[in-house]
Amino acid sequence: MHLLEEDQGRCVKADIISTVEFNSTGELLATGDKGGRVVVFQREQESKNQPHRRGEYNVYSTFQSHEPEFDYLKSLEIEEKINKIRWLPQQNAAYFLLSTNDKTVKLWKISERDKRPEGYNLTDEEGRIRDPTTITTLRVPVLRPMDLMVEATPRRIFSNAHTYHINSISVNSDYETYMSTDDLRINLWNLEITNQSFNIVDIKPANLEELTEVITAAEFHPNQCNTFVYSSSKGSIRLCDMRTSALCDNHSKLFEEPEDPSNRSFFSEIISSISDVKFSHSGRYLMTRDYLTVKVWDINMESKPLETYQVHDYLRSKLCSLYENDCIFDKFECVWNGTDSVLMTGSYNNFFRMFDRNTKRDVTLEASRENSKPRAILKPRKVCVGGKRRKDEISVDSLDFSKKILHTAWHPNENIIAVAATNNLYIFQDKVN
Repeated sequence: MHLLEEDQGRCVKADIISTVEFNSTGELLATGDKGGRVVVFQREQESKNQPHRRGEYNVYSTFQSHEPEFDYLKSLEIEEKINKIRWLPQQNAAYFLLSTNDKTVKLWKISERDKRPEGYNLTDEEGRIRDPTTITTLRVPVLRPMDLMVEATPRRIFSNAHTYHINSISVNSDYETYMSTDDLRINLWNLEITNQSFNIVDIKPANLEELTEVITAAEFHPNQCNTFVYSSSKGSIRLCDMRTSALCDNHSKLFEEPEDPSNRSFFSEIISSISDVKFSHSGRYLMTRDYLTVKVWDINMESKPLETYQVHDYLRSKLCSLYENDCIFDKFECVWNGTDSVLMTGSYNNFFRMFDRNTKRDVTLEASRENSKPRAILKPRKVCVGGKRRKDEISVDSLDFSKKILHTAWHPNENIIAVAATNNLYIFQDKVN
């Protein structure tokens, strides 16, 4: 693998990357940050005289998606932080993406302009209105070439539909609707209609003191527009079918692994909370991430996961200190590669993990400045627990828990990955000759 790094300067809180997402072709890559900005990177076209530049991503467009707001009725500040970005499939020359903060989803259009109209009759070149008495001839406006300009314009703003914080958005395979999810409700929107949404899941109890779980993530099936899945803080995943009833409070399938009573501890419920759920590209499998593991479920088998992968089992003995420094509540995401054969998810110390489902091999890699020379080969890292430490191993006691990889993305059909490490974006790709 070689690496390309996009550094956003010294780390201020606003620069911390909060979401990463490739578009459906992989030509564009978008990141959102805590300052409400969206940065879109575009892949360089391969040129014959510079074949090694294949796969390099450069900044294409940067725009401010959300601003900080204040809810006067509840005396609450609403952060500008971008929680999620989702691309819409490209229909014409322009690109469209959805971005959301805690309360408001926006649909953005990103388009190119390389021509400028000139020669208006009623205005001069600066845009000032001309005195009608001075107009003696009729001109036909013409289009003149200009430097390429990439414009981002908000086309729709979907607001005032969530009481709680939005944690995920997902575009349906019909490309007409999408859903937005908060802690207790899931709303279905039409992409053309901003003033109303349809509530499809509501788990809010009549008395909030009876609340036992919250929704943590939700996603539509990749090709069945009636099916979606959502995960909960109790470690369960519910598959719903919108054809059965308008309000999907009753699920079609429940995926849940019964807890081993001998392993029960104070932390059991916290570490079993699912932070991310993703359908495989084929739609046959579900991948879920909890604090210590990644699990793969067959949607035809609810009783137990098909595969379970330990992400950082060496942290089991450290749960007490991770609880004290709040790291135990970190929400790690997980992604599939284009063929559903490899899984990727993040860990601490800027480590990220890959699991090959066919060979059952796994690897730990590090995204850091020390090994970020372009075209450098990434060396696998190993963590040792107690006892003797080999020269190339790192002790579990010296891991840096402030450096965490929560957000990753995988190119839809190539071995190119994007890894967000605090305020740096690393792009790795398979080694090319």
